[in-house]
Amino acid sequence: MTVFRGGFDCDVLVIGGGIVGLSTAYALTRAAPGTRVTVLEKEPGTARHQTGRNSGVIHSGIYYRPGSLKARFAVQGAAELVKFCAEYGIPHQITGKLIVATGRDELPRLHALVQRGRENGIPVRELGPAQIAEYEPEVRGLAAIQVGTTGVCDFGAVAAQLAAAAESSAGIRCGEEVVAVDRRPWGVAVRTASGTVIRARALVNCAGLHSDRVARLAGDDPQMRIVPFRGEYYELAEPERVRGLVYPVPDPAFPFLGVHLTRGIEGSVHVGPNAVPALAREGYDWSAIRPGELAGTLSWPGSWRMAGRHWRYGAGELRRSLSKRAFTAAVRRLLPSVTEAELRPAASGVRAQAVLRDGTLVDDFLIEEAPRTVHVLNAPSPAATASLPIGREVARRALRLL
Repeated sequence: MTVFRGGFDCDVLVIGGGIVGLSTAYALTRAAPGTRVTVLEKEPGTARHQTGRNSGVIHSGIYYRPGSLKARFAVQGAAELVKFCAEYGIPHQITGKLIVATGRDELPRLHALVQRGRENGIPVRELGPAQIAEYEPEVRGLAAIQVGTTGVCDFGAVAAQLAAAAESSAGIRCGEEVVAVDRRPWGVAVRTASGTVIRARALVNCAGLHSDRVARLAGDDPQMRIVPFRGEYYELAEPERVRGLVYPVPDPAFPFLGVHLTRGIEGSVHVGPNAVPALAREGYDWSAIRPGELAGTLSWPGSWRMAGRHWRYGAGELRRSLSKRAFTAAVRRLLPSVTEAELRPAASGVRAQAVLRDGTLVDDFLIEEAPRTVHVLNAPSPAATASLPIGREVARRALRLL
């Protein structure tokens, strides 16, 4: 590309119109009024992937290592998100949630979560079987903790409001997929599939499922790859059987929370997710296959090392994906009376999980800087909850580049 004739089209160019990219644009326009911001989104509209296909949970931050970005930003972000929803009239509700131990082997992990919650400044109440029934009459368990700061909202509406709030100072251009990046000491230019060239003083990569690809377009080697995991959900035919949010005790070795029950803001109860490798970065069912993307996943050494390390866990997830009976059995650990017939297929989502070369699944948010560029390389759940503080952090780094 021949690019830097006639100055810059904007100060900061944000790639990705999900909730993190939109929050970054929102933060930029507030931290430095007058900063010219452009957001590029390859889809016809914003929030079409992780943002618009998640369970809508406002996470408390109880699961995350004290001091980590996830812990700090989730706790802070949850409180800010509730205020944001209230200010703009976005449907939301603080329901609280139960994390339920159904086997004795889970009790030490449940007690460890109590301690972690307290270290993260989260109000936690310990419950016995009778107290579990007071919150959720049809749920059974040996013990549980009640987390009062968890809630639900419509993240698509939050993203739309962020876009609207930033619109006076930020241009949002949809249907523009970035195919080339030209980075020089004095600025960055990108070319989109339509042939449009946009020149900026700094670039922010919030491309989610494609964040590693955009980093490589910019000439950087992020030392990780996005491995997409599809989260498969069912919906409960009789949603009145579950009052709020009910989770199992998670395995700390994995970033997934296990099959849980989520009463959404619209009143339906989603059951899931079951997490399986997707055959495309936007592979929302088994028929969605992109050979080039699948080859990229399979050629990454970390994919095979991860599979070799966690094959038992993965085999269980795959079994539940292919067998509704096996999935129902997992649900029955929390809701013993549920039947296969009561579970109706629901829309799935795909998690953009960063995996290192040695097979390690990146646990924390991963934000890296390069010349004239900020890359958000790992921002799966709870990134929607934490989107406001993430956006401020990314904006701070981008403004520093200017």
